[in-house]
Formats: sequence, C-alpha cells, structure tokens
Amino acid sequence: MRLRYAMVCSSNQNRSMEAHSLLKKEGFDVSSYGTGQHVKLPGPSLREPNVYDFGTPYKHMFEELRRKDPDLYRRNGILPMLKRNVTVKNAPQRWQENASDGAFDVVLTFEEKVFDSVVEDLHTRLHVELKPVLIINLEVKDNHEEAAIGGRLALQLCQELEATENWEDSIDKIIINFERQHHRKLLYSISFY
Repeated sequence: MRLRYAMVCSSNQNRSMEAHSLLKKEGFDVSSYGTGQHVKLPGPSLREPNVYDFGTPYKHMFEELRRKDPDLYRRNGILPMLKRNVTVKNAPQRWQENASDGAFDVVLTFEEKVFDSVVEDLHTRLHVELKPVLIINLEVKDNHEEAAIGGRLALQLCQELEATENWEDSIDKIIINFERQHHRKLLYSISFY
C-alpha cells in the first residue's frame, strides 16, 4: 500500500478501532486515534461512564470491567470490543498528541465534531513539509452495529483511494461515486504537514 492512513473517532475505542482492525488485516499502513479529553466507555448508567486516560492499555480496561460486571459488559458489547482492540494495538492514543507519529496521507473521521477537531489541529501545526493530507468524515453512529458497517465502508473508500494514481486529481470523483453508491454524505478537507 502506498498511502498512510489514520482512523479517528472520539475515544479510539469503537469506530476508529473497527476500521483500524479491518484495514490492518488488508495490509494497509494504518493507525488510529481519538480526539476527546478522555476515553469514555458506557457504564451501568448514562451518568456513570467508565473514564480512562489515553494511553491506558485496552487489556487493563478489559480486566477491570470484567471484574466490575462481566454480564453487563459482555451484554453491551464492551468486553468483545476491548478484546478486539487488544489484538490491534496496546492502548488508545490521542490525535492531538500524535505529531511524533509522522505525517498521514489520509485521515478518516467518523463524526463531524471529530472532523472539525482534526482539521483545527492540523491548521495549528507548523506546516514544515507542505505535504498534503486529505481529511474525510464518514458519519457513523457510535454503536457496535454501525461501527461494523462504517468499518467496511472505510475500507472500501481507502481501497478506492489506493487505486488512484494521485488522489488530489480524483478526489471529487471518488467522493461523488462513493456518495451515490452508499447513500452517505461525506465531508472532506485538505490540509498540510
């Protein structure tokens, strides 16, 4: 694969990790991140989420939630999700702290506020290389079923981008065809490293 990809959601748990997992299995050069202040996972109620710092290993979260209430976290899909995440990478990473990871060619987000955060962050960075980066938002609800669909759509979109000689020349056509085929509106922007 010639392009370098970043998958980004709020907590680097569900949507970005589903896409990261699928792209990694297909041999893509892919990383994933979250843009939130903390990593939040559903708890026993809406008022009681499980909150972790970015960098907390997925395995630690899995073991802690399995101790707290294995039935609840198995039933709501959190334990299987964390089990998958452990096979992809060690811990959730925060987008705003990823400068040392180098430049990406394509950043795919799964929520408009995450897209806005990524675009804003890239605009505040020093543009030393003047290397273009394509940021695309594919809106995906934050639940396990939608994340699975969104992951497959992200893979298809990345395969389309890989198949082009130069994404800068064909991005409009790729976006229009994708929107027609999948009946999903995409936002996109171009920034620089």
